[in-house]
Amino acid sequence: TLPSLLLLPPSLLILSSSPQSRRASLKPHSGHRTASPPSSHPPTAAAMKPSSPTPAVGTALHLVKTPNFVKFAAVALLSLSVALLFYHHPSFPSAAFSAFTFASNSSPTAVPANSTSIAANTTSIASNSSSPSSAIPKVKKLPPPPPSVAQRTGIVDENGAMTEDFDVGEFDPSLMEELRDLGGGAEETEKRNEPKIVKYDKFKPCDQSKIDYIPCLDSFERHCPDSTLDCIIPMPNGYQKSIPWPRSRDELWLHNVPDTRLVQDQGSQYSMSVKDDKISFQDGGSDQYLNLVSQMVPEIDFGHQTRITLDIGSGIGSFAASLFKYNVVTLSIGTKDVHKNQIQFALERGLPAMVAGFGARRLPYASQAFDLIRCSGSGIDWTVDNGVLLLEVNRLLRAGRYFVWGGPQVDSNHELSLEDQWKEMGDLAARICWQLVKKEGNVGIWRKPLNNSCYLGREIGAQPPLCSSSEDPDNVWYVNMTACITPLPKDGNGGNVSVWPARLHSPPDRLQSIKMDAMISRKELMKAESRYWNEIIGSYVRAFHWKEQNFRNVLDMRAGFGGFAAALNDLELTSWVMNVVPVNGFNTLPVIYDRGLLGVMHDWCEPFDTYPRSYDLIHAAGLFSDERKRCNFSTILLEMDRMLRPGGTVYIRDTLAVIGEIHDVASAMGWVVMVHDTSEGPHASWKFLACEKRMP
Repeated sequence: TLPSLLLLPPSLLILSSSPQSRRASLKPHSGHRTASPPSSHPPTAAAMKPSSPTPAVGTALHLVKTPNFVKFAAVALLSLSVALLFYHHPSFPSAAFSAFTFASNSSPTAVPANSTSIAANTTSIASNSSSPSSAIPKVKKLPPPPPSVAQRTGIVDENGAMTEDFDVGEFDPSLMEELRDLGGGAEETEKRNEPKIVKYDKFKPCDQSKIDYIPCLDSFERHCPDSTLDCIIPMPNGYQKSIPWPRSRDELWLHNVPDTRLVQDQGSQYSMSVKDDKISFQDGGSDQYLNLVSQMVPEIDFGHQTRITLDIGSGIGSFAASLFKYNVVTLSIGTKDVHKNQIQFALERGLPAMVAGFGARRLPYASQAFDLIRCSGSGIDWTVDNGVLLLEVNRLLRAGRYFVWGGPQVDSNHELSLEDQWKEMGDLAARICWQLVKKEGNVGIWRKPLNNSCYLGREIGAQPPLCSSSEDPDNVWYVNMTACITPLPKDGNGGNVSVWPARLHSPPDRLQSIKMDAMISRKELMKAESRYWNEIIGSYVRAFHWKEQNFRNVLDMRAGFGGFAAALNDLELTSWVMNVVPVNGFNTLPVIYDRGLLGVMHDWCEPFDTYPRSYDLIHAAGLFSDERKRCNFSTILLEMDRMLRPGGTVYIRDTLAVIGEIHDVASAMGWVVMVHDTSEGPHASWKFLACEKRMP
């Protein structure tokens, strides 16, 4: 079959040819003879003589000279040329067709009068060209070459499985620039890379009335003000750098605690006395009290089975001070009472303590956090409101562990007699399945059950009821208490921890119940975090002489699994660490307590529940990158300054994207700031700041 051009109407081909060919086509054909005009001369003899037969060569020449043959040969040659052109240039057909169409439509050629003869001639040409004897042979088009096989890139093989044998492929940076230009991203990239210059003026000191300012706490509940702190908390007059541990357990500087009414009013009760410019502390019977508890229930086993304890209404931390010799860490909590600063005394002595309002909301600690909880003379009525406060203690107490109640006076502020107090307390404890293990004098010890069998065996409608299965016992931030019994996990998680010190590096079972991205490799993540911080803290000890700096009260603002605190313990620094789990991250608080460490839930867009000048060292790794979309950096850093003691140190590890602004705010607060490279080198994406709040 001829190409598509041969299928055009013959009249189009003739009209688009040269004028000479059109004139030739209008001549009469040899097959159509016409009468010749009469001649004026008579015919000669030669003309009258019949012609002799023409040889074969003459006949062939005669055929070649005929107009039809010339037309046919021209069309055939043209068709062959077009076919070859199509083969070598595939894009030509559309251009050729457009050219021919334009030529035929725009040509000024007039239609001849003898159009009938033209039509007849063109019909003859079409019929001759379509005959089998004159058909142009079909040109066979070669198939295209096979596509080249692209090299596989990526970490997934042909079966969709992960593989270690892969090629990342080549990267052409110019392609990314082209994509940015096409999408209008070039200008956005330039704007994004432009440094945002924020100038911070030097912060002014706050009014002297804020010298012991705790922004979010009244006597019992947490209520944060609408405005944030925008000034530097001043030091008390006569403030001196805190006495190092362990001497601080027995004495502190008088002027480091601004309000000394507690010494004047209840000094004898807490075995405190003032001598020169120091406050001294005596034993006050705490050692005998611990010996009594150990004798009553030897299974308590301080320092092994019992590692983390909670002292509610602890006064100045005497119970915690006595337990440190047994390698037990005790968190002392108390309200912001009329004397205001009992917890401040404990912190100044180097003891773990927090201001906590024991009112309508849950305490910000994990479920099954404490191996032992103790309360003595706190003025708390455990039986009011259907026992909701004791049910909160039940949530905090580890399965199978102990609650110690009472002391010399049990509760001198209670309206009921001592006998009635014991009766009501015993009745409530029995209804929540606590077993009274031992009672001697005014000291009673109850044991929490190991599983839910007692709870499920109670009569229908027994009070208090079990909490709903949809209620998360570890959801603690601004969550109200409920008067119900928190059921224990069916798999026993939380109650089956190892003894100290093995539990510090033994991944607990509750690690698998944490809601986080990793599913299988959680144990490896926890171990890797511990190794990482051991290496980092080891370098700090060597380079910055941490052991000589005598850090005692330490705050880790983004604790993870508690690897930073575990490293301090492994390297034998004489510190205790408050591990903070931010509310916008994974709740690893149960794991921290199962490892034998202290922890608390907190939102760093709000002030922390502690007194000013509470900590010697504050550590923050990756905190500002996480909080940059939620909080102002100045809000967090001013709160850090409020909590930091004069002469204290801050270490901040974070990305280059935020480290510059942190540096500017810290300098505006009066800190001495040094920028250091991490172990990854000067071109790493992380840096760390070593900041010092120097004594004036």
